Amino acid sequence: MRTVVFDLDGTLADTSGDLLAAANACFRDLGLGDVLGPEDAGTALRGGKAMLKLGFARVGGFGEGAVEDAYPKLLLHYGAALDTHTRFYPGALEAVETLKIQGFAVAICTNKPEGLAEALLQRLGARAAFGALVGADTLTVRKPDPAPYFEAVTRVGGQASRSLLVGDSMTDERTARAAGVPSVSVTFSPDAASRSEMSPDAWLSDYSALPEIAARLLP
Repeated sequence: MRTVVFDLDGTLADTSGDLLAAANACFRDLGLGDVLGPEDAGTALRGGKAMLKLGFARVGGFGEGAVEDAYPKLLLHYGAALDTHTRFYPGALEAVETLKIQGFAVAICTNKPEGLAEALLQRLGARAAFGALVGADTLTVRKPDPAPYFEAVTRVGGQASRSLLVGDSMTDERTARAAGVPSVSVTFSPDAASRSEMSPDAWLSDYSALPEIAARLLP
């Protein structure tokens, strides 16, 4: 079965607002106030530790251990309010349903912890749209190691040789390359810095074009 595997943050949905809010909650706990702003959305989509590193670098005076100490607290803050600002990109779920109608299996492979990814999709009412979900801690490795990608394909009943990855970052592109599968990258993620370094098999600027792209890359 042909399979399309999606990244989550920055690909299917813009989660940056809730991620930034969780990081700022950590900084407020330390009496630092809101250190990050909307202009840091691209960093947010690279993960919690990337946000913490950026914030601590801005205020100075914190050692190497500050990020590791704050990260569990960030996850707690995020888990308590992970769907306040998050929205699916226009047409994303419609494209998923079209792919399924056309006979594709669909899954998610994300570097968000599995429990948080499951909770987010449940709260957004979209978990049933995807046949499988593999998160950062589902296995002992995470993207760009191809093992989580292969796991997602297997869980949804697909074949890696007949699959592709839709993502938004260099991490996703490297995952696809390591797995030996085509990569599709969205152009609407806030992480514009990553796009300047990327060369996917196809760019996706509108989700309505994804079924045609998938059919072309997986004939």
